[in-house]
Amino acid sequence: MPTPAAEQLKAKLSSGAAAEMKASNPAFIPPTQPLTPGNQLPTSVPLPVLPAVESAKRLAAFAAVDRHIGLQHKVIGIGSGSTVPYVVDRIVAQGYQANKDRVFLPTGFQSKELIIKAGLTLGDVDQYARIDVTIDGADEVDNDLNSIKGGGACQLREKVLAEAADTWVIVADYRKNSHILGTTWTQGIPIEVAPFAYAKVLTNLSHMGSPHKLPNGKPGLSLRMGKMKAGPVVSDNGNFIIDAPFPEEMMKDPLDLLHRIKMLTGVVEVGLFCNMAKAAYFGNEDGTVLIRSNDGSVDRISSVPNTPELKAQSDGAAIP
Repeated sequence: MPTPAAEQLKAKLSSGAAAEMKASNPAFIPPTQPLTPGNQLPTSVPLPVLPAVESAKRLAAFAAVDRHIGLQHKVIGIGSGSTVPYVVDRIVAQGYQANKDRVFLPTGFQSKELIIKAGLTLGDVDQYARIDVTIDGADEVDNDLNSIKGGGACQLREKVLAEAADTWVIVADYRKNSHILGTTWTQGIPIEVAPFAYAKVLTNLSHMGSPHKLPNGKPGLSLRMGKMKAGPVVSDNGNFIIDAPFPEEMMKDPLDLLHRIKMLTGVVEVGLFCNMAKAAYFGNEDGTVLIRSNDGSVDRISSVPNTPELKAQSDGAAIP
């Protein structure tokens, strides 16, 4: 027997109140999005209002995709970090025709899930040893576009996809933009190591000058431990992660430091990415994006179009 509440709900639905309920719900998402004349999907209609930092991240990601992922790019690496979901949003917004022949390679679990949930074609680097473009996040970037990566314990796969790419681009927010590495990312350089060798590597890093305690009293050189599990963090590759801070004078030459750490037996990969980035896009609190390129040029933008500007491979003309 129907309850009084059920009867009331039935009466509301039959009287057309359902439409009023739907329209009054600001979180309601229509089941389909309208297409542009070029059969593209707008990123969202309209773009949702975000907090200042998130809005800047979105702007940085959209600008990076618009400038570096064209119709000619068919194999694309998707990195990790809080800015990368906006990268995937913008790629999806390029539409079915742009993405139907593309394959997307993830740097870790997060990016794999983003690719799958977006309905894009998932691939792997063992299938595609050469990548057209990889867009990734970073924990910190210096004046020469050297970066620290590995806060999410993905640095090995991230570096493989960065080296395999013809173009590697960084997207991040203003907090990651530094003059010298280690200024804001004080946790240390993430180093992936074979589990049985971690104690020896810790000893070697200490001898190299990585302190066990930072000047501010916080822990320094250490094996990264899980926060919701007993024991160390284990990477997607089954390895441990060591976080190794170094003094500023050593961080001024990250390439030399990278080579020295990489030579230690037991080290699988080092979260220093040197001389690799073509450009870095930094979202700012005021909604602008600072773009630094490897040729030394600096640009700043304050807006991007709601619909991606797709470029044709042959003549660079915009797709109608």
